[in-house]
Amino acid sequence: MKIELMVDGRKIPMNEFVQKIVGNVVKAMVETLHTIDSDWKEISIHIEQDESN
Repeated sequence: MKIELMVDGRKIPMNEFVQKIVGNVVKAMVETLHTIDSDWKEISIHIEQDESN
């Protein structure tokens, strides 16, 4: 898996160990959804903070 983390447009470097942890956590969460097959190709997640924070 290739994992890329961007925060406010800045790429955050992650070593292979951290990429594996992040990738496996996201993969496990997504694959538990009933409508997702295990042969997916790409997962994208976009997160923004609420203005109230």
